Amino acid sequence: MSAKKHFSNIDQLKAGAFLSFFQMALGSLVVLFYTPVMIRELGKSEYGLYNTVASTVSMLSILNLGLSSGYIRFYTRYNQKKDYDSIYRLNGIFLLIFTAIGCIAFLCGIFLSNNLKLVFSNGLTADEYSKAHILMLLMSVNLALTFPMSAFTSIISAHEKYIILKLLEMINNVFGPFITFPLLLMGYDSIAMVLVSLSIAIFTDIIYIFYVFYFLRQKFYFRGFKSAVFKSLFSYTIFIAINLIIDQINWNVDKLLLGRFRGTAEVAIYSAGFTLYSYYQLVSVAISSVFTPRIHRIVSSATEDSASIKTHLTSLFIKVGRIQFLILGLASTGILFFGKIFIIKYWAGNGYDSAYYVTLLLIFPASIALIQNLGIEIQRAQNLHHFRSYVYSGMALVNLILSVFLCRRYGPVGSAFGTAVSLILANGLVMNIYYHKKCNLDIVMFWKNILLMTKGLIIPVISGILINKFFKMTHITTFLCGILIYTLCYCISVWFLSMNKEEKNLVTKPLKRIVRRI
Repeated sequence: MSAKKHFSNIDQLKAGAFLSFFQMALGSLVVLFYTPVMIRELGKSEYGLYNTVASTVSMLSILNLGLSSGYIRFYTRYNQKKDYDSIYRLNGIFLLIFTAIGCIAFLCGIFLSNNLKLVFSNGLTADEYSKAHILMLLMSVNLALTFPMSAFTSIISAHEKYIILKLLEMINNVFGPFITFPLLLMGYDSIAMVLVSLSIAIFTDIIYIFYVFYFLRQKFYFRGFKSAVFKSLFSYTIFIAINLIIDQINWNVDKLLLGRFRGTAEVAIYSAGFTLYSYYQLVSVAISSVFTPRIHRIVSSATEDSASIKTHLTSLFIKVGRIQFLILGLASTGILFFGKIFIIKYWAGNGYDSAYYVTLLLIFPASIALIQNLGIEIQRAQNLHHFRSYVYSGMALVNLILSVFLCRRYGPVGSAFGTAVSLILANGLVMNIYYHKKCNLDIVMFWKNILLMTKGLIIPVISGILINKFFKMTHITTFLCGILIYTLCYCISVWFLSMNKEEKNLVTKPLKRIVRRI
């Protein structure tokens, strides 16, 4: 690799990470202002209906079969050998496979839209069934289009062109609400929201295609496929596919069970809490996703002994995990101390008290896996992701059994508790043992680093308790002041008690550049 290309990739990595955080911050602001309007204008029943249909359709994303990760793995191999013909055949294989999957997904969506009682039992009115039918069809079209686009986004990711990826993701995920916001105020419903999302998706899809053909100069060969490639590809991705299925069960089963046994209003409460969690976990994904090609490159090109590889991977694992801990620590403790007031008074409104407890039950157990999110790609790069499939299968079973019982009796909080128990057992215990024993990761060293960093949380936690006890946050001004004081306490405390020199440089170096330019 030339020096110019090397530095270019580094710049893409930094820019991609920056844009990920910018998207996350902007997305959080969107959620802050957009979701209350959506809940108010749609009403609890339609909001719950929309989320139940969305969860049902998202289950079909398991048809991805983990092939996107497989593309990066094979591209890295061929690119190192400068075997461009094989890369172009790989492009063709993936486009054909994903297009076929998209067609299957659409047919499944049509089936579900015509058999809605499989999802909702008899819990909807005639008007709700009619609306659910239209929503299911539109969302299925949107999902079906994402599959062939996965071939193009995989190509862009493999080339480490993170700027274009993150910009288009921002358009897809963030700017949709800006368009639907006035439509909701004008009286349009959830169908209009889905139509806007579909239109934006088509727009960004066109840009993806143009970028791959015009800027990356990629070709697609649709002949000369080797059966060995298919065999190797699917043997690698089969367990990733199982993981995707399990993830969908774990994160969507609660909404589906609540919709079936408790009604759409209870789904709305759970969804409000889950929405906050989903943006919380985006922090982890935003950081770890830009390292995926690098991990595959480290593993595929490694000529070092196992001890050296372990040191290299553990160092990266700890470095990323520490940054994730610092950011997630602020977010999670902030939700703990200010989340209840925020949800009830300034966000979802009255009747959503339980959403606060749903959020806490999801974010704290999940934080174990989120600060270790890089471990998933390390497993995949080493072809060691099979075990995770078995663990998460057990996790899904535990979650399903607990949630069936608990959601009937305790509603959204019961469903979230079932998920929390399964997360702690799978991620907190079993996966950490596996990381240490099989994945060339020194987990003991990782947790020593994290535990040493927790001393920086003592002062913020005390300040959070005191703010809640003595600071009357009855007005938006006092509420924001409370958050500001807490954030300052957190930042000062972790700066002196948790952060190392390298982490401090990540903050100070950009600031110094800005000052010099001024």
